[in-house]
Formats: sequence, C-alpha cells, structure tokens
Amino acid sequence: MTHIDAGAELDPVHPVPLPSAPSSGLTTAEVAERIARGEVNDIPVRSSRSLAEIVRANVFTRFNAIIGVLWLIMLFVAPIQDSLFGFVILANTGIGIVQEWRAKKTLDSLAVIGEAHPTARRDGIALQVATNEIVLDDLIEIGPGDKIVVDGVCAVADGLEIDESLLTGEADPVVKHRGDPLMSGSFVVAGSGGFTATKVGREAYAAQLAEEASRFTLVHSELRTGISTILKYVTWMMAPAALGLVVTQLVVQRNDLKDSLARTVGGIIPMVPEGLVLLTSVAFAIGVIRLGRKQCLVQELPAIEGLARVDTVCLDKTGTLTEGGMDVTELRPLNGCDMGYVRRVLGALGESDPRPNASLKAIIAACPDSEEWRCVESLPFSSARKYSGATFSEGDGVSSTWLLGAPDVLLTDADPALAETERLNQRGLRVLLLARATRDLDDAGVTEDAGPAALVVLEQRLRPDAAETLRYFADQDVSAKVISGDNAVSVGAVAAKLGLNGRAVDARRLPAEPHAMAEALADATVFGRVTPRRKQNMVGALQSQGHTVAMTGDGVNDVLALKDADIGVSMGSGSEATRAVAQIVLLDNSFATLPSVVAEGRRVIGNITRVATLFLVKTVYSVLLAVLVVCWQVEYPFLPRHLTLLSTLTIGVPAFFLALAPNKERARPHFVRRVMRYAVPGGVLAGAATFATYLLARHYYTGPGALAAETSAATLTLFLISMWVLAIIARPYTWWRVALVAAMGVAFVFVLTVPALQDFFALKLVGVTMPWTAVAVATVAAVALDFLWKWVDRRFPA
Repeated sequence: MTHIDAGAELDPVHPVPLPSAPSSGLTTAEVAERIARGEVNDIPVRSSRSLAEIVRANVFTRFNAIIGVLWLIMLFVAPIQDSLFGFVILANTGIGIVQEWRAKKTLDSLAVIGEAHPTARRDGIALQVATNEIVLDDLIEIGPGDKIVVDGVCAVADGLEIDESLLTGEADPVVKHRGDPLMSGSFVVAGSGGFTATKVGREAYAAQLAEEASRFTLVHSELRTGISTILKYVTWMMAPAALGLVVTQLVVQRNDLKDSLARTVGGIIPMVPEGLVLLTSVAFAIGVIRLGRKQCLVQELPAIEGLARVDTVCLDKTGTLTEGGMDVTELRPLNGCDMGYVRRVLGALGESDPRPNASLKAIIAACPDSEEWRCVESLPFSSARKYSGATFSEGDGVSSTWLLGAPDVLLTDADPALAETERLNQRGLRVLLLARATRDLDDAGVTEDAGPAALVVLEQRLRPDAAETLRYFADQDVSAKVISGDNAVSVGAVAAKLGLNGRAVDARRLPAEPHAMAEALADATVFGRVTPRRKQNMVGALQSQGHTVAMTGDGVNDVLALKDADIGVSMGSGSEATRAVAQIVLLDNSFATLPSVVAEGRRVIGNITRVATLFLVKTVYSVLLAVLVVCWQVEYPFLPRHLTLLSTLTIGVPAFFLALAPNKERARPHFVRRVMRYAVPGGVLAGAATFATYLLARHYYTGPGALAAETSAATLTLFLISMWVLAIIARPYTWWRVALVAAMGVAFVFVLTVPALQDFFALKLVGVTMPWTAVAVATVAAVALDFLWKWVDRRFPA
C-alpha cells in the first residue's frame, strides 16, 4: 500500500505514480544503443523447434540405423525389389518431417497471437512491446495478472503483491516496495507499480526454465512412454532372433551367399515396428494443426492426449462459464445512506484502482467519478482478501475510508444484510458490499466494525456455449466441479442455469486434510469462496484419489491450480501469468473449443492403440518365425520384397488411414497392456499358422523352384491372417473402412494374377492343392484368433 503524493507524475494509461528519477523511462536513442550492444531480451520463441531438430528427431533413430544398414546390404547383394523397404522408410521419414514442420509453423503463429505484451515506458509514453523487445534498464509497468518477464528492481509500488511460489515455493504473496528485487517467472496478484529491468535474456532468473519448458515436445505422455517401453522389449527380442537367423542362413544351410543374406534381412526387417513412432508423431502433429484452425494453442503436445484422459474438470466460473463483463443491475443503500452519496463513493473507488477488475469496471460504467474527491491511500483488490479499499479526501476537509468486497467477508454472521445477500445470490446475482471503515487501511483489523453502506448487485453474462459444453462432459462421464472465489450460493445458481446441478459448498468449511477434502469434493459440484491456495489444494486432493484433473481459468487467482493440474486450460483473454502456465490456450476465448480438444486426444489415443496392435502383431510373428526357422534349421520362408508387400497392404497403408480417422472412444489407461494382450496371441497364431503352411509346402513341393513355391504358399497364409487381423482392428465398420480392407485384398489379388507383378515380387501359386491348403490353414487360424481375442477380452479386461 502506498500513500500517494498529490504532485506525483501519473501515467496517462494507468495512473500509477512513477518515481522521479526514471519516470519517463528510456529514450529511443538509449533503447537503440542497448539493442546495438546486445542488451535485449532475446529469449527463444515459445513452442519453437528448429527444422534441424525436427529432421534429427525423425532421421537419427535407433530403428532407422538398423534398417539403413540392412538397406545398404540389400542394395549390393539383391535385386532392387528386395530393397523396397528402404524407400518406404525414406517416404515415412519425409512425411513425418513435413507434418511436424507444419505443426511447428502452426504453433509458432498461434504463440505470437497469445504472447504477452508488457507495457514499457519510453520517452515518457507507455507502450506495449513484445517480450523479446525489452532492453536493459527499461521501465516496465505491471498490474494484477501481469507476469514479471525479466529480472528487475521495483521502481514504484502501489500495494504491489507478487506471487513467487512458482519459483521459490513460498506460499504467501510477497509485498514489494521500491528497491526490492523482482524475479522473472513471478506474477502480480494485487496492486500495481513499475520496475527497472536489470537482467534480460538468458541471464534472467527464470529464462533457462522457460526455455526448457517452452520446447515443442513429443514426450512425457503415457502413449509415447508406452511405445518406448514396447520398443525396448522389441530390441531385446530382436538381438538373439536375428543372431540365430544369421547363423542358420549363412552357416548351417550353406546356401548361396546373396540369397542367404537376402533371407536373413527378410527375417530381421519385419521385427522392426518402424512406422509406429512415425504415425504417433504424425497423429499428434495433425492434431495440433486441426486445433490450430480452431484458434486453440497447444503449448505442450501431450496435452492433447492428457485432456482426453481427464475424468474431472475444474471450472473457474468467471471467464469460463460467464463472460468477462458484468452489469450493475441495482444499488441498495443500507442503514439510511443517501443514494447520491453512495454513487460518489463508488465512482471514487473505481477511479482509485489503476487496473480495475470486471466488477469494478461495471461500477465505473454505472457510477461516474466525482472530481472533488481525491484518493489519499489505496488497498488493491486481492483474491485472498476478497476486498479492496481506499481512503479519500472528499473536498470539504472530510476524510473517509471505504471497503468494497464480499459481504460474507466484511460482515458478521448476524448482520441482516447477509440474509438479503443470500436471497440475491440464489438468483445467480453477484453481490458486493460497500462499507465505511473506522480504522486505517493498513490496520490488520480494518474490516472490524465496518459500517454497511450499500449492496452493489451485479449480473454476470453467461457464455452461450457453456451449457452445451457442460452437457458434452456429462455425456462423456467427465465430472465437472465449479470452483470460484464468489459466494457459493450465487455460483450454484449460475451453474444451475447452465444445467449443472449439485450441492453448493463454501470452500472455507472444507477439511484441510487431503483425503477428507477429496471425499467432500466428491459429494458436491459447486464450491465458492475459494482462495487461490485452496484451489491448488483442491486439485491436489482430487489427484490423490487417482483422478486426472483439468483446470480452466483466466485470472491470476487460477495460476497455482492451473500449474498443478494435469492439464491447465487458459482463455486467450486471461492474464499473462495464466497463459504462461497453461498447456492449452483457447485464443478465441470459446469454452466450446474444449470438446474439440478432447475429441482430438481421443482420436490420437484410440487410433494409435489400434495401429500399434497391427504393427506389434507383425513384430511378434516375425520373431516367432525366426525362432522356428532356427529350431527347424530351414531356409527363412520370405525375401524382403514379400514382407514389404505384406506390410504395405496389411499395415502401412491401412494404419495411415486408421490413425487419422475420427474416434470417439473414451481414453483408457494401461496402453502397453491393452496393446500386448492382443498383439502377442495374434502374432503367435499368425506365425505358427504360416510356419505350418511352410512345412507342409516343403513336404509337397520338390525339385527346382520348390523354395519359390513354398514361399508363395506361406505368403498367402500370412496375408490372409494379417487381413483378418486388419478386419478386426477396423471395427466398427463404416463404408470407408470396409472399402479400405477390400481395396487391400484386391491389390494382393492383382499382384497374384498379373504376370509382371508375379515376377517382380517372386510370388506365383503353383498347383491347386497347396494354395487351398494355405487358405484352409489361414481360415482355421482366423477363427481361432477371433475366439482367442474375445476370450482375452473377458479374461483380461483393460
């Protein structure tokens, strides 16, 4: 709190008293000098990932290295058709790079829109500048919700309170005075002022943390962690199986070197689920692009997945369920106060706050300022206090101190004005109390003995899309909790208007112990009089019970809860601090965009789970075939060209379409378990059936060309089983899914019937008996697979 000198210089934009020395800020020439010396806040652009990093991440992978070496071997020892798998990998890698680059451009363009623009004073004028345009010694003005973007020293403070909890863990806001240090990464919770930048760019306290946290990332999600776990086990399985193949094909069989190498590589290549990581990255990237078109900035890619897994969403009322603006609908003088006098007091209070909130803006519009009144001392509004105040000289020598805030905070429980407030709250109206204090503003007991003067009744504007969005969450079994700093009864009435019914509870009466708090949260829907710290505790209590929690908000009082929630969602019009900690920013301030984010996440999770099963069935049957070949000491049944054809028709092309298809399945946990419970039995059946056909063919065919005929019969069995796996994965059927499966089947028939393609892929069915035997074995395996997967569903539910 600051006593304001009548002669202090005031900013024409925000009337904050500025200190005499740096009141005009830097001059244009001084700014240019500092830019030339490199003393500028040259921090990395949020969400930026360079093209080189994207290329490196897509090209230099463990499996690309394995496949690259094998491809080079094939180019030298085998026909070009046995090297097709290498060209497929090149195409896949190119697609991944292009899609991630598009996602990067989308994120960067949206980040510029949502970027904070601090107010710097230069040449005596307050200007909004980009964060990376701030220079050393700039004078930066701050108010509630503003983020401290660089380190500095406080130049002026008007009740300035800074929350440093994100940096230091300190729970309570710190009151700042002139000369006190300010750290980048903290934010203003109350009051206003200005500070001089002393450290900019990477020298600033939070710059390194911000740089790391702002990276375009594809990590730290259950989906990608699960895939990494699967790939680790696949690598362990590959090593001994590949070694056994090499020994069998090159040493035991004593075949032609080139043919042995080709069949060895043909056994190793399908063990690598090379497209799985690519499709996951592409699915995420396309999700970002789709959401970007809806003005939704995804600051961390796994947030798309995270919101789809959410089972509880905590909603801040103001700015989320209601629009930011309000209207004063009624003034009710109390205790015989004169209406005209009440209006003058309210007008003076509005003028005393340099950064008025939505409530005060409505009061300013309804009650013009009285020029005779002069503010002598002010106490800015704080979410923790729930009131603001000011002391005025009324122009006739009379001095008075006034408070404006929550009636249930300023009044005693027995005051009759509380009953009237309760009735208004039940209609969903917001009510503030104007009270005359008998003590000084800096007195800790300033609210004691305050005399009620008037009730200020405000009507909040409901968001037109809020009711539909709440219905969507209810339909998806996502529990909604409204958490607000306003009166619980009033918030409950607003929620009821939007169709969200449930018990309203005053959060001040919630138990402090997390387990007990979680139980209380389960029994109610609406919570009022929630302080910023209590919001954070409520999120933690829900998480302690195993809930995945999303938090939406737009005000500085939401920052701590947004930071701790599994997914933080901020409105684009929210405070700088709120947007900085949120993973998702709705730039168009539309609450209705959230279902799109959930749907995009469900599409990614559901579809990647589907296609992961396709890829891993191939890995399992490839490893099993290698083991069986080693045990029986026979030639590996396939050349690389055969498995390239099968992979393309039964996995690669279908997986691309399935990964990007709409999918509204609710996201479920345990990704690895759900994938492997299908992949292992499916792969074992496919491998066993294929090897059985191969052994039968080895006994049936003799003479020159027998190996090619045996390979063709085994290929037919493996293709039919793989097609049946694809048909199961593609359920539930739609016209395009049926057409997709049918097209893959037609393509394989085309290869078998066109002589040029028969020669190219070395596939030619010989006779009638063995091809029909292959079909019969595949049919039995397909029936067994369908039965087995249904049994797995019952025996090992996900």
